[in-house]
Amino acid sequence: MSVQARAHPALTADVVLIAVGRDDLEVLLVRRDAPPFQDTWAFPGGFVDVGEAPEDAARRELAEETSIRGVPLGQLGTFGDPGRDPRGHVVTVAYVGMVPSDLAPPPEAGSDAAQARWWSMDDLPPLAFDHAGILTCALRRLRRGLTGILEDTGFVPETLTLAELRAAGEMVCRALRDRASDL
Repeated sequence: MSVQARAHPALTADVVLIAVGRDDLEVLLVRRDAPPFQDTWAFPGGFVDVGEAPEDAARRELAEETSIRGVPLGQLGTFGDPGRDPRGHVVTVAYVGMVPSDLAPPPEAGSDAAQARWWSMDDLPPLAFDHAGILTCALRRLRRGLTGILEDTGFVPETLTLAELRAAGEMVCRALRDRASDL
């Protein structure tokens, strides 16, 4: 049986971009301009085009929806619960990145994003799809990366100072405790 003859899920790519400051942890979100979840906040992301790699789609969607380019990203994981998207069975490959707050690019909404902005982890709006759970996974991954500083994570920039890494680790742990109900 050929691939085209089989029913199969759609594929998307999402970006969890976190800005680390001395006293705050922020995440980049876009307000969706179309259903499903119109006017709800979500990670920048969208469908992977035929012939496009998921990481390329993640970078393209990040640029189209927020105008942010050139940030280091690492693959976080694949999320494919059949009920995660009301349009049908949609699997997403999520990517995570981290930038220092003072170097965080200001987002400009574009494409199908009505608005784009950085949100404090202490004041997040309700998130679309399964993005609350994906955020929890991202925070866990960052905690592992930050607490194992000698381990090369690939998405924690070398420009962060040890003090910033330590503060980020404490904020990630606090955010995980606060998000325990999303598990």
